[in-house]
Amino acid sequence: MLATLAVTLPISVNAQGNKESAKLTRDGADALKNKDFDKAVDLFRKAAELDHRNDRSLGAALQQRAVALAGQNQFQRSIDDFSAALDITPDDPGIYERRAYVEMKLGDYDRALADYSELIKRRPNEARYVLLRSYIYEVKGDAANGIADCDKVLQMQHNNPEAKARKQRLTQIQQSMPQPTPPGPISAPQQPVPAPGKKP
Repeated sequence: MLATLAVTLPISVNAQGNKESAKLTRDGADALKNKDFDKAVDLFRKAAELDHRNDRSLGAALQQRAVALAGQNQFQRSIDDFSAALDITPDDPGIYERRAYVEMKLGDYDRALADYSELIKRRPNEARYVLLRSYIYEVKGDAANGIADCDKVLQMQHNNPEAKARKQRLTQIQQSMPQPTPPGPISAPQQPVPAPGKKP
């Protein structure tokens, strides 16, 4: 699965204007090629401070380092880098998806759920995001929302085998849950017994 996290954002090595920024960017790209992620992030950060056109390069380097950290099971550091990359490029849906994957590895399903919900808000017709969110609902034991997401996937892809199988499992879970007993008929409030009257 980590292979699917690979970041392919282009690194610009031809920063215009500031010569120092351009040199830092080139050096950062070289460090990235050599998988020296800490050095690359440091160089791109310095280049971005001199010229904001390097922000995207810094964002890409942070993502690549985050992927490498996840591969080393340094999940919290990986999430921190994905979050920093998201601050730089908030419209990149891939960052949400990669961060959610690492959050699930940490067992932080609530945060992963929030990331997939944000992805679905941004790309409502992307069936795999809805399917992944249904998986999180299944893990959390939320059958109703999981079924609703499976239905959304099946509206987009009528024969999606994963959505069908998950919906069947979630429906069985939902049916096996104890149903709340409906309240009985409401009786009229009891009238207080009047105090015996005093005789004149």
